[in-house]
Amino acid sequence: MSIDTDKKRLSQVQTLQHMQRDIKLNEMLTVYQAYTEENSKHYIYCVLIPSAHIEKALSVSTWDMEFSQNMPSSIISNKGGREVREYLRYGVDNGVEPLIIGRSFHGLRDDYTEISEEFRLFHNLHHERKTDQYIKIDEDGNEEVVAVVEPNHVHIRLKEIRQFLAIKEMHLAIQFIFSETSTQTLEALGFTAGDTDKQNDLMCWMQRYGDLEGINNCRAFSRLVGKRLIEPLPKAKSNFWPFAEVPDQKFVSFIIDANENGDEIIYTSDPDALKTPADPGNIRGVDEEAPSYLTPIHFRKKVLDKYHQEPSKYTVEDSILRCGSLWSMYIDNHHHDIVCAWLGDLGRDLPFSEQKHWHQYNIPPTGGVSKTYFARQLEAQFTNSDRPEHIFKQRYHDLQKVSQKQLGWQWLLPLHTADAHHLKSLRIPATDEQRDFDAMVLSLTKILIDSLNEKSLKKLIPSEKQEKFKGKSGIALLDAALHLNNLEGTDTHIAFLRKLQDLRSSGSAHRKGRTYLKKMEHFDIENQSLRYVFANILNSASDTLDYFIVLVNSGRIREIIKRNEIKNAYAILDEMVGSVDSGTMDASVNHDEVIYELQPKP
Repeated sequence: MSIDTDKKRLSQVQTLQHMQRDIKLNEMLTVYQAYTEENSKHYIYCVLIPSAHIEKALSVSTWDMEFSQNMPSSIISNKGGREVREYLRYGVDNGVEPLIIGRSFHGLRDDYTEISEEFRLFHNLHHERKTDQYIKIDEDGNEEVVAVVEPNHVHIRLKEIRQFLAIKEMHLAIQFIFSETSTQTLEALGFTAGDTDKQNDLMCWMQRYGDLEGINNCRAFSRLVGKRLIEPLPKAKSNFWPFAEVPDQKFVSFIIDANENGDEIIYTSDPDALKTPADPGNIRGVDEEAPSYLTPIHFRKKVLDKYHQEPSKYTVEDSILRCGSLWSMYIDNHHHDIVCAWLGDLGRDLPFSEQKHWHQYNIPPTGGVSKTYFARQLEAQFTNSDRPEHIFKQRYHDLQKVSQKQLGWQWLLPLHTADAHHLKSLRIPATDEQRDFDAMVLSLTKILIDSLNEKSLKKLIPSEKQEKFKGKSGIALLDAALHLNNLEGTDTHIAFLRKLQDLRSSGSAHRKGRTYLKKMEHFDIENQSLRYVFANILNSASDTLDYFIVLVNSGRIREIIKRNEIKNAYAILDEMVGSVDSGTMDASVNHDEVIYELQPKP
């Protein structure tokens, strides 16, 4: 390196400027660093210092806790002539606590660095193990990365650190050591050997220049050691109950009607500003012109797309929308083109950020709520949904239950976690976009066809036919299993499944061409909206599920499997000892002193 470059490095001017910079609240702060190169060694290690001790901490530039001192230990002291043994949670007795903990296992296992458990629990951080990121989920369900652990480097967002410090009544100490070496002499670089101690507000440091006398071919070194303290936020800004201030609640206004001129009439969704059936005398003093809490507000169907696109976070069910266990709201999703919700529910149940999302899709009301929603919400009646997607999902779950009860296995294998979204987000799309239609066809095929329990369905094929149908799978296997047993009504449903599979193969899974155009003819795609087509597909899929449910409930499937098992047992026995007389009611054969009890041959 040139003399000018080395002089710049060893002066540490830029390093000092960086350590004294204005740190923004949303900045990802380096709280641990171990950086080593041939001529540079940089170490940063952050700890927590009681606010009552900051004056003492700033009186010296040396560290208040070493990286190796953050594990439990003990000390022995003499108090009044008596030996006292004390346990130290963090290995020091000065009240300092680590924010970062280094784990070492004597070279027998890999070392690693972790963030203080108390800090992680304080913010209830989710550890994404694949990326070693720590994610904070707020009350609205929004997720933010607030900490990242990398080899020899840990970053944590300053906001969360200062919130933690507020409740702990502590300061953050950014302890640092920056060492630089040069093959040039101190004289050539223009430096003089010696130490300089400085303090500026909440930062103190010592800078030393010295001669290495040729050690590792180096002649000069510069060493910067010190700490910078970061103040906590006020407890009112800690976002931690009961210290945090309670912000004024915000509410979005929605369209409740239109006047004779077509102008929109809007009103706040604040539940306390609305009339309620529970307050007929208006004891709360609500404005006499205020609308009812149960005023139906209308939205375009696309309002739900956001939630369908993140099924791991949101669940859209029959009449209800959920975000994990954070929040939920009853919705009227029984219309073809719109979604409705009560004005008061929008303000009471949705976070403000979600209210703003719904506001984008708000439209003037064109009627009331659906009959289903009205019966459930206002008449307290149990009413089944008439929406194709709701009916399909109910039939799907019914089949799973009856299969387990009657057969002991699932007719349709449960979806893998990575495929669960196909069922969760299955719906009639909000638009006629080809992309959405293809996605729904793909999902339905995975649920109905790809999930067929082939291993158990093979039990329906008689033993003498097993070899012939050995290579069959999917719909072909299902077709063989049902037709070989002369089960009525099979043709219609097998035909539907084949057409659905063809539609997926020619449209969703591959480039569209002539084959797709032929499949379109069956579903009449050219003459109908894609939404209407998929609604009909869902209805046919529900009919197929109904057929499976009836089959399983009838006991026929169980009888066929039992008969085949008896046949297989006799076939094995015939192979072992020859034919067994089928005319006896209780057949038994003594083979190698073992008695085999068999039912009559079918």
